[in-house]
Amino acid sequence: MGKLLQLLAHPTELVAAVKILGFRQPLHPHKIDPNDTDLIRCYELLNLTSRSFAAVIKELHPDLRDAIMIFYLVLRALDTIEDDMTIKPAVKVPLLRSFDGKLDTNDWTFDGNGPNEKDRAVLVEFDKILRVYHRFKPEYQAIIKDITKKMGNGMADYILDEDFNVNGVVSVKDYDLYCHYVAGLVGEGLTEFLVLVKFGDQSLSANNFEKAESMGLFLQKTNIIRDYHEDLEDGRSFWPKEIWAKYTDELPAFHNDPSKEFDGVSCINELVLDALGHVTDCLEYLSLVKDPSSFSFCAIPQVMAVATLAEVYNNPKVLHSVVKIRKGTTCKLILQSRTFPGVVQIFKHYIQVINHKSSVKDPNYLKIGIKCGQIEQCCEMLYPNKDALPPNMTTVPENKYTKTIAAREKVDASIQRIVEQEEFNFNVVIFSIGALILGLIYFVRN
Repeated sequence: MGKLLQLLAHPTELVAAVKILGFRQPLHPHKIDPNDTDLIRCYELLNLTSRSFAAVIKELHPDLRDAIMIFYLVLRALDTIEDDMTIKPAVKVPLLRSFDGKLDTNDWTFDGNGPNEKDRAVLVEFDKILRVYHRFKPEYQAIIKDITKKMGNGMADYILDEDFNVNGVVSVKDYDLYCHYVAGLVGEGLTEFLVLVKFGDQSLSANNFEKAESMGLFLQKTNIIRDYHEDLEDGRSFWPKEIWAKYTDELPAFHNDPSKEFDGVSCINELVLDALGHVTDCLEYLSLVKDPSSFSFCAIPQVMAVATLAEVYNNPKVLHSVVKIRKGTTCKLILQSRTFPGVVQIFKHYIQVINHKSSVKDPNYLKIGIKCGQIEQCCEMLYPNKDALPPNMTTVPENKYTKTIAAREKVDASIQRIVEQEEFNFNVVIFSIGALILGLIYFVRN
């Protein structure tokens, strides 16, 4: 009932929800052989772990769909081991380090998770995941196995750091490295898939996957900032001491001591400033994804992240609860993020929200303003506002993104036709319902 009231209070979000549920057309309808029980069960496990990810994965191009699904489940299994505080380090660390070797087997499973671990089924039924994994061509298997090995060993390194789960990472450099292991590597693996099947520009794999790294770090850092209170309740934290120690001697003080609220919010804002440093790379990465379904898969988490970042920025509620964006907002973002111009407009909007929420009392007020200005400038270069051109200028001046923009227009044109058809179908239905209601009113009155 609460979510329904939220939608009714925000009419544009209600319209977006109706469009998503009844009018949005998947680019690649998902069909599975009803006799393929292993593949069917893997998609069921995907639904159990994340409905939002499941929805976008199912709409991926058939050349990537199953591989990305298994890639996600394998890493989810790894994360479920790392995240389970009931598994002792003596068991957890060797398991994480050797996890990539399990991919060479056909029937390995694990039932050592705590009974309350919500994703334990992924490990209990890991043999089904393995059987589907072994169907893939060697290049696909190699990507999944390589990322699994890097991630498992990275996670293990942090578990061996006894101070880590209590006080978080020490430096911002350590913070970046942790986010690299748990999220940046996911971006690296996804990029390898995109480049392999020519759905992404070859340049995405250059410079040690720098832009892909930013994609992962932006998502992970946003989640870490948002989850301060939830992580604190679990007896751990991931905020870097190099930042929080500027504002308090003990990290839990932000929650426990009312007098530390301003300092806690200032710390949040500095963490947001750090996360914003990845935005330009994220936008450039998205501009180089050529396949429409892969673009949506990459773009949706990013627009959710920037919307969440705007929600947590300068927000003391983060210190006492988990702050999330509304479901209706999610629906609007999903619909608007199907084209690159739509993504750029979303980022520009939420960067402006962050800028407007800034307080002159904040220690990083000027730095936040400068960073927001830089991102807005990047947005303007990636998607120029032609209506804002001076009267004597008929074309947008060339910049370093000009060729990329031209290539994007071809990709977005196909999506725009689908969007326009959905809009037409929606308007026809609304018009028909309106006409029917008016007809009934006329009939009753006469």
